[in-house]
Amino acid sequence: MTVLLPALHGAHGDHAAAVRVGDEVISWSQLARRARVVAARIAGMSMVAVEATPTLDTVVAVAAALAAGVPVVPVPPDAGPVEREHLLRDSAAVAVLGGVDESQLGRALPWVSLACADGDDAPAPTEPADDATAMVMYTSGTTGAPKGVLLSRRAVAAGLDGLAEAWEWTPDDIVVHGLPLFHVHGLVLGVLGALRVGSRLVHTGRPTPQAYAGAAGTLYFGVPTVWGRVCAEPAAAEALAAARLLVSGSAPLPVPVFDELRRLTGHAAVERYGMTETLITLSTRCAGERRPGWVGTPIAGVHTRLVDDHGVEVDHDGGEIGELQVHGDTLFDGYLGRPEATAAAFDGPWFRTGDAAVIDPGGFHRIVGRQSMDIIKTGGFKVGAGEVETALLLHPSVHEVAVVGVPDGDLGQRIVAFVVGDGVDADELIKHVADSLSVHKRPREVRVVESLPRNAMGKVQKHQLH
Repeated sequence: MTVLLPALHGAHGDHAAAVRVGDEVISWSQLARRARVVAARIAGMSMVAVEATPTLDTVVAVAAALAAGVPVVPVPPDAGPVEREHLLRDSAAVAVLGGVDESQLGRALPWVSLACADGDDAPAPTEPADDATAMVMYTSGTTGAPKGVLLSRRAVAAGLDGLAEAWEWTPDDIVVHGLPLFHVHGLVLGVLGALRVGSRLVHTGRPTPQAYAGAAGTLYFGVPTVWGRVCAEPAAAEALAAARLLVSGSAPLPVPVFDELRRLTGHAAVERYGMTETLITLSTRCAGERRPGWVGTPIAGVHTRLVDDHGVEVDHDGGEIGELQVHGDTLFDGYLGRPEATAAAFDGPWFRTGDAAVIDPGGFHRIVGRQSMDIIKTGGFKVGAGEVETALLLHPSVHEVAVVGVPDGDLGQRIVAFVVGDGVDADELIKHVADSLSVHKRPREVRVVESLPRNAMGKVQKHQLH
């Protein structure tokens, strides 16, 4: 059996500030002791929930559940009552670990305290089997009620070890981020990654440019929105020059932000790709090429392929678009209580990501977008919305953009660009794309908006654009 979190077994010594969340600090030995004590309180439970606030309590609660071998459900702290009720009912959680009361969760559940007095301690629990469920993380629910994704301890360990290899991540690193602790990015990479590798962790509470600049880290995690805000504060950006790696994910990093971040910090961002169901599967490398707009190659233990609408594999020529399918050590074990949905998500051993991508002859991957939303079939052509968005972002009047296809009686779908910017001239932008790309990829319509709808991770919610 693999020890999932060596930090809970004394593997990393006892640094006085091993984990910092906001103003709260804990050492490795203190974290291990608190996790053991809470683990003893929940031993034998079938499932527990955690209100995943950006606090040290969340780190302790998740660590305790993993130590006890009890699957844990991170609940978004900003979830409304309907969503909370669904997560708790669907997961059949039997208790809540610390930090919340019953009325906030919308359902009466036993509450387990995270308090730990100075003299409290408990023996280290027996490490669960590798195939035991570590956590149940819920999808965003954009196409229906959120589904519970079963992530095994083996998958979590494989994903983190693959990234540690790709990023040359070691105990000497100091990981810094301020991301939500109910997603893969902030919780699995940003917390469990540090606890597995043994690198110190600084969670800034919020991912502000000033907080990142003052953290003195070596390995920074952020989403494109965060990096865009960092670039808007040149002094904060320049303070990151001493870091080792800047990593971006959860949404495509716009090429202008990639370029500006490199200009201000001296670092070309490492971009990576993954999903709740697959964890992180693709990444550029610490010692390899970092190409703006591309997310690199599969990490160790992961394999990919592209297929067309008929399930036939497409060429890896850097231009032909296909659905990205994945198989390997990081994949989930299925959707909780939904065997039909699980079966539909796979083609044999291959997980259907629903994302469109291209792969170049050297194995580098570029994500074009969601097949259902970002591949626009217009006038007999397939157009990737991301390519049009990148072209528009290179125009000085455009600050943010989302490109969608809307029904059109003549073309099938009409390319429409929703633009946030200053002094936007629709005809000029249409000509700009036609001159930059193929003429058939130009928007037929440009709509100026004050903002784009985004979720907690900064992803644009295109289904809300109409």
